[in-house]
Amino acid sequence: MNHSDREPSHPSIGVKEFWRVLGERAVGATIVTASDANGRAGLLALSVAHVSADPPIVLVSVDHRTSARNTIREAGHFAVNILADSSLETAQRFGGAGPLKGADRFEDGRWSQLTTGAPIFLDALAALDCLVEECVERPTTAIFLGRVVASMSKGEGRPLVYFRGAYTSLG
Repeated sequence: MNHSDREPSHPSIGVKEFWRVLGERAVGATIVTASDANGRAGLLALSVAHVSADPPIVLVSVDHRTSARNTIREAGHFAVNILADSSLETAQRFGGAGPLKGADRFEDGRWSQLTTGAPIFLDALAALDCLVEECVERPTTAIFLGRVVASMSKGEGRPLVYFRGAYTSLG
């Protein structure tokens, strides 16, 4: 039975309450990036998780309002860049703070690529380069499942963490 096709038997909590409760869970700050014929796109993504190790699959949730969603769909790839605590300004920029939008967010920082062509942030602690295997469309979100085809890891440094609506470090 597909639970999304039936009326809920219990009311849902409100959006503000949902985000307040989820804010009690510390998450690593990541930038999800992609590149297609129209250029590079990226977003700050706090909804990133592993699905399986064999084969290596991760998922990212991308709001329909972000232009990066269409770039990921068109490109068929994405990279998950796991940010270091020294990358606060980068996180804020890709999170929408400041005047830079779209591809202009890539002007600062050192960028490269691994296998798929997705932008890799060279100052990240680590990065996963993924091919899109599936996209699950929800009313306000696209959930991309990506098979990891390449990776990069520095093996040192501390992660940038998002907790209770603010960035912090583990250290």
